Amino acid sequence: MFEFAVASFLSFLVIVDPVGLAPLFLGITANRSDDDRRRIARNAVLLAALIIILFGLGGRPLLDYLGVSIDALRIAGGVLLFKLAFDMILAHRERATEAERTEAETADDVTVFPLAIPLLAGPGAFATVLVFVARADGRVDYLAVLFATVVLVFFISWLALRLASGVMNVLGATGVNVITRVFGIILAALAVQLVADGALSLWRS
Repeated sequence: MFEFAVASFLSFLVIVDPVGLAPLFLGITANRSDDDRRRIARNAVLLAALIIILFGLGGRPLLDYLGVSIDALRIAGGVLLFKLAFDMILAHRERATEAERTEAETADDVTVFPLAIPLLAGPGAFATVLVFVARADGRVDYLAVLFATVVLVFFISWLALRLASGVMNVLGATGVNVITRVFGIILAALAVQLVADGALSLWRS
């Protein structure tokens, strides 16, 4: 249980990357008042957490319907997470396409897009929650721990967004990149483990 909790927490923490979100949040809310920033941060985090939890609850039946095995999901999720980890290590992680960024700059409300999706709840977060739901294997206590870690990570993300200006002043762009690279290394190790576990299970079956 403890190992599962730590693994799920670290996975979501490095995927969401609250520190790396700070400069992005400041960029897309540059012309907003402090009150607007607080409202946007709160609503976006709540929405993203709800989306991830609902996806976690409904993802397994979808996989069963599509005939996708849990081991295949582990391998696919591991490959995707490794790609994200590689981008983080090189400090050029892309959370949105160029077209999405252009639309965000002119949007009246950035709460849902691009902040909640895909900056907070992106492909990596969706893959991660499905992988850990599979590892929970229907055990209610494990699922409760998983969703508690999701809530905790998004709470940390909310704090990072609320304190974004201070975080950037203290760490600077270099400090943010250093932390993102460290998170990337941790995520790469977790991704390799997922691929190895999935491949081993498929081989045994």
